[in-house]
Amino acid sequence: MKLAVFDCDGTLVDGQAAVCDAMDAAFAQAGLPAPDRGDVRRIVGLSLPQAVRVLAPEAEPDRQAAAVDAYKAAFRAARDSGSLEEPLYPDMAALLARLHASGWQLAVATGKSDRGLAACLASHGIDHLFCSLQTADRHASKPDPAMLEAALAEAGAEPAQAVMIGDTSFDMAMACAAGVRAIGVAWGYHTVSELVAAGADAVAHTMDELEGLLDRQPPA
Repeated sequence: MKLAVFDCDGTLVDGQAAVCDAMDAAFAQAGLPAPDRGDVRRIVGLSLPQAVRVLAPEAEPDRQAAAVDAYKAAFRAARDSGSLEEPLYPDMAALLARLHASGWQLAVATGKSDRGLAACLASHGIDHLFCSLQTADRHASKPDPAMLEAALAEAGAEPAQAVMIGDTSFDMAMACAAGVRAIGVAWGYHTVSELVAAGADAVAHTMDELEGLLDRQPPA
């Protein structure tokens, strides 16, 4: 039994342009100043309500709630129109297929919604590879360990049998809170030093390096 739990945005797919565009539209709709795109990239991985609170801490709760609703609408409109771009990182699909074929169980723990995650994975034809999909719709925001603990339970795995793979300090802190090995990836939205400071056991800079780190996952 080995379980690899992946974050989505910034780890499996590069959704930063889609997130930034939707956040711009949401803040405009809610009558809030446009957030800095660098700040938006840094909150990717948090649940949407938490992300909005971080980006607009001084806004009234009703304005924050309006921005959350407007973000969902903007993202859904982009998906329905075919303009949404969430490309897989190069060679990720092949890595997932190899891991699955070699006996790894695969899961996702993400700040996306159920609908958003399902659509993203299906669009790339990789949804069948995952045994557990955990989202912010049903759990507290990262770094709370709830969604990772749910993935462990659904897969029937112990923490020592699992690894969390993500691009943000939120992912690494969540892994540490759940007692799961944490591997960061350098192609996402937080720096290597931030990942290490948040508890990453190692940080992969390439898919080959990530695969090598997973090959060394110790047995329970």
